[in-house]
Amino acid sequence: MSKKGRILVAMSGGIDSTVAAMMLHEEGYEVVGITMKTWDYASSGSSGKETGCCSLDSINDAREIAVKMGFHHFIVDIREEFGDYVIDNFVDEYIAGRTPNPCILCNTHIKWDALLKRADAMDCEFIATGHYAKISNSEGRYYVSKGKDERKDQSYVLWGLSQTCLDRTLFPLADLNKEEIRQMAKDWGHESLALKPESYEICFVPDNDYRGFLKRRKPGLQEQVSGGLFVDQEGNVIGNHEGYPFFTIGQRKGLGSAFGKPMYVTEIQPQTNTVVLGEMDDLLRNGMLVYKTNSMKYAQIPEKSDIHTMVRYNDAGTMGTTRLVEDKIEVVFQANVRGVAPGQSAVFYEGDDVLGGGIIYSSI
Repeated sequence: MSKKGRILVAMSGGIDSTVAAMMLHEEGYEVVGITMKTWDYASSGSSGKETGCCSLDSINDAREIAVKMGFHHFIVDIREEFGDYVIDNFVDEYIAGRTPNPCILCNTHIKWDALLKRADAMDCEFIATGHYAKISNSEGRYYVSKGKDERKDQSYVLWGLSQTCLDRTLFPLADLNKEEIRQMAKDWGHESLALKPESYEICFVPDNDYRGFLKRRKPGLQEQVSGGLFVDQEGNVIGNHEGYPFFTIGQRKGLGSAFGKPMYVTEIQPQTNTVVLGEMDDLLRNGMLVYKTNSMKYAQIPEKSDIHTMVRYNDAGTMGTTRLVEDKIEVVFQANVRGVAPGQSAVFYEGDDVLGGGIIYSSI
C-alpha cells in the first residue's frame, strides 16, 4: 500500500481521465483504473460509428495506459443500472415535452454510486475523475467550484453530487488547462493520446440523432404523435410537424417547413401535440421554476437577490433573485434569458462556487 493510499480512477480512455490517473500515479497513490461500460452499441440500432466513453476502442485505450503505467485496471458492466434509469428517463422526458440532460443524471445517480460501490469493494479510500472542476470544503460542507480552464469548466454538470460523493472525490485537473494536459501526455510519451479528439455525443446516441433513437426505443411512437401542428405566438396554425417529442426549445433547424424568416421553437404543448414557433426575441423569459434541487455550499440554496444562474452548459449566466415556492425555487432574472428549456439544469453560483442546482420545471 502506498503512503498516499489506494484510489479508484474512472478512466474513459480519453486524454483527461488518463492524465488524471497518471498524475495520481506519479504523486504516489496506488491507482486502480476502472472503465464503466454503460451502453451496448450493438443494441442501439444506430448506423453511427462506435465512439465515446464506452466504445471498445476507448476501453482498450484505458487498459493499455494502465498496463504501461503498471497499475490495475478493471472493466465494470453497468449497462443494466444505466439503461433502466438514464435511458428510460431520457425517453420519458422527451415524451413529456421536456429536454433532458442525461449526462447530469448519469453523474448524479449512476456513475458516482457505481464508483463508490466498487471503491468500497476494492478498499479504495477515494475516487477520482478527469473533470475540469474543483472540490472545496467550508464549515463542514463540500461543494464544487469552477476549474482553472473556464473554456472547459464542468462544474455545471456536477451540481447533483451529494456530500457523501464529494467527501471522497478528487479532481486532479482542477488547476490545469487543456494545453497543459496535452503537453503532459506528450511528456509522458503518449503523443497519440495528446492528439486524440474529444467526444461530445451522448454515449447511447453515437450518431447524434436523438429523434431516431426515440423512434427505435419506442416502436410506434412516430404513428402516435404524427400530425401535430405548428402555431405562431397568437395560436394561428402555420404548418404541420411529425410529433412534439422531436423538438426542443430554441430549435431552429429541422422544422421541416419554410416560413419566410428564421423561426424557433418557443414552447412545446404535449397534451395537444402542438409546437409553438416564434422569432428569436420570443424565446426571452424573465424567470423560471426549478425543482428536484440539490444544495451544495449551504444546507439549502439561499433566497437572495444576487444569485448567478446558468441554464445550460457554457451559458454565460444571468443574475437573478431566488425565492422558495413550496417544493420549488422561483428565479426572477435581472435581464431576460433566451431559451429556458424545461428538463434542462439550472445551476446557481456564488462567484466560482456552486451553491447547488436543479431541473428547470417551467419558464415564467
